Amino acid sequence: MRATVGVAATAFLAACSNEPSRLGARTVPAIDAAAVAANPTNVLSAVVSVRARNTDSVVVRFHLAGTAAAVDSASAAVATSAGSAEVPVLGLLPDSRYVMRVIAYGEDTSAAGDSLELATNPLPSDLPVYTAQGSDPSPGYVVFAAGAYGLAIDNTGRVVWYHHFPNGLGLNFEVQPTGHYFARPPTPAVGDIEPWVELDPLGNEVRTFGCAGGLQARFHDLIAEADGGYWIMCDETRSMDLSALGGVATAQVMGTVVQHVSATGALLFQWSPFDHFDITDLDPASRTGASVNWTHGNALDLDADGNLLVSFRSLSEITKIDTKTGAVLWRMGGRRNEFTFQDAPTPAFAFQHGLRLTGPGRLLLLDNMGDPAGSWAERYVYDEAFHTARMIGSYGSDPPVTASLGGSTQDLPGVRTLVSYGPAGRVEEYDAAGQVVWRIEGNPGYVFRAQRITSLYHPGVGQPR
Repeated sequence: MRATVGVAATAFLAACSNEPSRLGARTVPAIDAAAVAANPTNVLSAVVSVRARNTDSVVVRFHLAGTAAAVDSASAAVATSAGSAEVPVLGLLPDSRYVMRVIAYGEDTSAAGDSLELATNPLPSDLPVYTAQGSDPSPGYVVFAAGAYGLAIDNTGRVVWYHHFPNGLGLNFEVQPTGHYFARPPTPAVGDIEPWVELDPLGNEVRTFGCAGGLQARFHDLIAEADGGYWIMCDETRSMDLSALGGVATAQVMGTVVQHVSATGALLFQWSPFDHFDITDLDPASRTGASVNWTHGNALDLDADGNLLVSFRSLSEITKIDTKTGAVLWRMGGRRNEFTFQDAPTPAFAFQHGLRLTGPGRLLLLDNMGDPAGSWAERYVYDEAFHTARMIGSYGSDPPVTASLGGSTQDLPGVRTLVSYGPAGRVEEYDAAGQVVWRIEGNPGYVFRAQRITSLYHPGVGQPR
């Protein structure tokens, strides 16, 4: 019996020796080549190119030259495809030397490559410099636009990521849950249709896109979907005779159209205020000129029921729209308000920005001018059936500042709130009690939108809009 077992085992091992995959050869990773190159558009990042065998993913560990490898940082893991991978390395220091090493992972083991060296260049001379501090900031980074740059800073104010837009950026630079950055920069020629631009974490342009039907895209907000589709706000202008309403006979009235567009550019849904609103929804003083900024849509968010909330600044109104029929489901605030407000001043809010849903029947916004003494981030709970809304929290700077326009809010874990006050030059994070736990020191300039992200490698992923 013993001899029989021995013969069988010997035969099995011999068979396996002719089939390396069965003995785990596939689980032993090997790095055939690796090279590092600086990112030409951002000196704080690099790309490591890897060719490897028996590998499902790779990471890059890195540290400053002259320091111990024990203080390594690591890139995000990147899956290999046909034995190759391009690994972004982000958040580097400028004008510094780094040592990097690729780690390749197989099924049950790993292998380390040879050391690679990279010297980063100095930062661009026109890149803004910031200082920030706080007693208890949320982890991660804050993303916003500054001049010709979209950038991210850490909790000390150090710029850790940036992208330069040759023709300027405009005001809005934002991240979406897809993990990409989005902006709608101006084009050189007056009157051009100006598209949105999508960037990956290395700053590579992924695509440009815009409104269907030749409409101009508004820069104020966007909802990007995982399949490449998007919800977008567009400008539509019509000539209207407003002479009977105290205006001019040939007033150029601009309304905000909302579109849902597929990844291929097909128009899936369109809603126009010209079909649902009246010009008298706008206060009389704002409809007397030759050009009338009728609705001024500046934020949009999708509710859990699939319908859309839109903030119309000129009307001081939040509107809920049925995304199947286009019907207006309700209107909150402004001259056509349908809600009874509780525990809120009168008006509850005015010329608001930064609308975001924070849960079922809950929203957050920046009340720009409801209070003449200063602007406030405000949280509301509302009942759609009974049309009631109650303010449950407000957060403001001390001393107060007034954001006459622009600005943003972001709901953070732990009932924290990140607020940008637009042209008032203030960006602050508040805890649940309304205490400032972090701020950009001094005046950071006009920050139209500020957003916290937890990762430079996957910006926006897992974060509330």
